Amino acid sequence: MDKEKEIKEPPMVYASPLDSSRENVQSPQPAPREPGMSSAAIITVMKMIESLPEAAQDQVVEHLQEYIEDLRDEFQWNVSFKKTQPQLITAARRARQEIAAGQAKPLDLNQL
Repeated sequence: MDKEKEIKEPPMVYASPLDSSRENVQSPQPAPREPGMSSAAIITVMKMIESLPEAAQDQVVEHLQEYIEDLRDEFQWNVSFKKTQPQLITAARRARQEIAAGQAKPLDLNQL
C-alpha cells in the first residue's frame, strides 16, 4: 500500500507594515483550532499580531476594534434597511401615485 502524501498549503506571505524595506515575510502557520475560536483565520491573525512588538500589537488591536465596530454598525444598518424595505417601497409607490394624480406639493424647506 502506498502512503498518501500529506498535502501542505504554501505559507502565506505578507509585506510587513513595520519593515521599511517592504520585503515579503512569511506569516506564521495557522495553529490548530482552539475552543471558542470560529476559524483558523482568527488564529492566524492572532499569531501574526503576537509576532509584533507590544506597541505595534496595541496599535493593531485598536485598529481592529474600530474596524469591527464599523462592521457591526454596517451589519445593523443592513438589517434595519432590509426590515423596512417593504415600507419604503410602499411609500415610494404612494408618492409616485400622488405626484401622478397632482396631489403632491413641492417641499418648502423653510416650513420645516
